[in-house]
Amino acid sequence: MIKVMIADDQELIRESLKIVLGSRSDIQIVATAKDGLEVLDYMRLNPADVILMDIRMPNMDGVLATKEVKEIYPDTKIIVLTTFDDDEYVFSALKNGACGYLLKGISMDKLYDSIVEVYDGGAMINPDIAMKILQRFSNEGTNSSITVSNQASASLSTKEKMVAQQIGFGLSNKEIADKLHFSSGTVRNYISIILNKLELRDRTQVAIWAVQTNLINEDFSSET
Repeated sequence: MIKVMIADDQELIRESLKIVLGSRSDIQIVATAKDGLEVLDYMRLNPADVILMDIRMPNMDGVLATKEVKEIYPDTKIIVLTTFDDDEYVFSALKNGACGYLLKGISMDKLYDSIVEVYDGGAMINPDIAMKILQRFSNEGTNSSITVSNQASASLSTKEKMVAQQIGFGLSNKEIADKLHFSSGTVRNYISIILNKLELRDRTQVAIWAVQTNLINEDFSSET
């Protein structure tokens, strides 16, 4: 059973998501919160596995709430729910440890799949705006950059680089498996190896690194 918390300052959205997601047999809605302060309060009472986090909320917004939650509950997965004009907020939330983001208006089936994906260790970065946000990471100063040694980068095999490239495009594990003709288990193994070799925290940092180093534009067709 996946314990899910819904954080949004609009009651209609909270209750709608609660009804729809709560109808799934493998999801339990443990709480709904109207701001980041309530998120922290509810986490102390009944920690969630996955939080659907609105960005713009009163009292404590989703960016700060993400930072606070990840510091206290590092295993909790956070999916940011956003709109196209929330780029700056999403940028900060990803730096603070969010697993990814989805656009408001996403279908309920896709939202459900995303929850399952992050619960299983994946990340959801909507491909419509993935490159836009990830390019922001690469264009920011050194405080936002992902630092990986040349030796660590060179240690990646071609297949590991191919997987890292697809992470940079914002693809999920299943999408990577389908595109590269790997099994889902193989993709998960490659991601674990990549994180270990590059000494990165999560796949969001891999995506940022892939953009910073221009790995996303490399052509591996002659090496496979």
